[in-house]
Amino acid sequence: MSKAPLMPMATAVWLVENTTLTFKQIAEFCNLHEVEVQGIADGEVAKGIKAYNPIITGQLSREEIDLSSKDESRPLNIKNIDVEISNNEKKIKKYIPLSKRQDKPDSALWLIKQHNILKDSQIARLVGITKNSVTSIRNKSYWNYNNLSPKDPVALNLFSQKDLAEAIEKAERRIKREKKEKDKARSK
Repeated sequence: MSKAPLMPMATAVWLVENTTLTFKQIAEFCNLHEVEVQGIADGEVAKGIKAYNPIITGQLSREEIDLSSKDESRPLNIKNIDVEISNNEKKIKKYIPLSKRQDKPDSALWLIKQHNILKDSQIARLVGITKNSVTSIRNKSYWNYNNLSPKDPVALNLFSQKDLAEAIEKAERRIKREKKEKDKARSK
């Protein structure tokens, strides 16, 4: 048996309560010791563990359980299910402690100085401040501009280096597109 079911102890509880499988079959399927399964049946082990149905989760089929119930020497076989893991999860805004929030305008100033091709809206989205704040920092009209000192936002952990690289690539593509449009307008 190469794969174990999710939550093996809870799965064993369900199998003991709802099937006629032998302790050995359940133990082999759940990667438990046969004595543990015996203890589950006697109520000495897994007290308070809620039973976990492997049929509902797609790890076992009713047919598989029936076949193994009829033949005590037949082991249960877990279904091979390829779970699709998507990386398109919506980005969750992470909490920025009060002590770090004062670093946001400093980070915006750093981005303006180091990567002036970024639009104000991109900087605002990256750092997590308003576009008006970024614009006022760029125009040096921010209310606390004289006290700002540029700080690397990646080093401050406001966002990742990957996020910064993606924003810069997007800005470079925008600049190329705008340049092509200007060249087309000139050639007409």
